Amino acid sequence: MARHKYACALRWSDMDAFGHVNNVVFLRYLEEARVDLMWRLAAEAEGDAFSGGSVVARHEIDYRKPLVHRHEPVLVETWVTKIGAASLTLSYEVKDEEAVYVRASTVVVPYDLDAGRPRRLTPVEERFLTAYLEEAPAKGRRKRDDESEEAVAA
Repeated sequence: MARHKYACALRWSDMDAFGHVNNVVFLRYLEEARVDLMWRLAAEAEGDAFSGGSVVARHEIDYRKPLVHRHEPVLVETWVTKIGAASLTLSYEVKDEEAVYVRASTVVVPYDLDAGRPRRLTPVEERFLTAYLEEAPAKGRRKRDDESEEAVAA
């Protein structure tokens, strides 16, 4: 299936005292990509999808390599790994042609802002998300950038 690709500009203020992009800033990069997918693209494709609101229930981030400031944007690829009745899980890679800097996932819960409570996904939202659905990788040790798939499976 398709992955959403978002070019995310790095800002000088994203760096910390150690000269690399701060770990918290990566959450902002994920948010920018998620908002572009769920608010801009979903609205263009399906009209009122996610217009009622959503909240983040969980983030999980693996920091793989330091990212230093540069003028070229990083690519944030986003895809869906789980669609439930009242939640969805997005997975991400923040990367460029040289490396993967972050792998992450976010559990998102559709939310009824007027009622102040979670809600179920609508059929329109499920249809939109299905276009980005990929099977989640198996849990266990993850492959290093310099390893083969066979070495991890052994």
